[in-house]
Amino acid sequence: MQNSSSKENILKKIRQALSNPVPVPFPKSEGNSSLFQPPTEDLDITFASEFTKLQGKFAFCFDEKDFKAQLRQLLTERQWKNIYCAENLLRNIITPATTEKLNQTTLKDCDVAVTSCEYLIARTGSIVLSSAIAEGRTASVYAPVHICVAYTNQLVYDVKDGLQQLKEKHTEGLPSLISFATGPSRTADIEKTLVVGVHGPKEVYLFLIDHAM
Repeated sequence: MQNSSSKENILKKIRQALSNPVPVPFPKSEGNSSLFQPPTEDLDITFASEFTKLQGKFAFCFDEKDFKAQLRQLLTERQWKNIYCAENLLRNIITPATTEKLNQTTLKDCDVAVTSCEYLIARTGSIVLSSAIAEGRTASVYAPVHICVAYTNQLVYDVKDGLQQLKEKHTEGLPSLISFATGPSRTADIEKTLVVGVHGPKEVYLFLIDHAM
C-alpha cells in the first residue's frame, strides 16, 4: 500500500510539472553551432599538428608515386618484412613498395598493418575507421604498428563533420562499427605513468596523399 502511495505521489508531481513547464533558462544557448572556433589554417596543417602532438608520425605525399617511395624508404629503414593489408585497392597501390611476402603474411605474424580510413578529423588529429573497411578495426588495433593511407579529400574539421559525411556516404545505413583512433594506444592507469602500446599499436603512421583516388 505504501509503495502504491509513493508511486502516485511521483506521478502527481510529474503531471504538475508537465502542466507548468519551466522555461529554458538560456534559450540562446540552444542550437547546432559548434563550440569550437572555425579553422584558421589548412586542414592538412591542422591535422598534422594535432596528430604529431599525440605521438603520431605524419608524412605528406604529393601523389601516389611519392607515397610509394616514402613507404619503401620507411620499410627499409625499419626493416619490416611482414606487411599485412587486406584491402584489394590499397594492396594494388602498395605492392611495388613492399616485399613479396605481402600475400603470405597473416595479421597474427605481421610487423605492420596497412589500412585506409573513412575520414581524418583535423581538430583532434583522429583517424575515423569503420567496419566497412576490410577487417574493420582489427588490423589497426592488433598489429604492433599501424600505417594508415589517406587522401586530402578525406579531411574534415570536426567530429560532427565526419559523422555527417559518414551518413551521406553510407546512405543504406551506417557501418556496425565506427571508431576514432587518436594516436598510438596509451594508458596512464598504472601509477599514473604513461605507457604506450598497451591496448593497440605502439606506433601509428599517417601517409596523406594530395590527390583523390
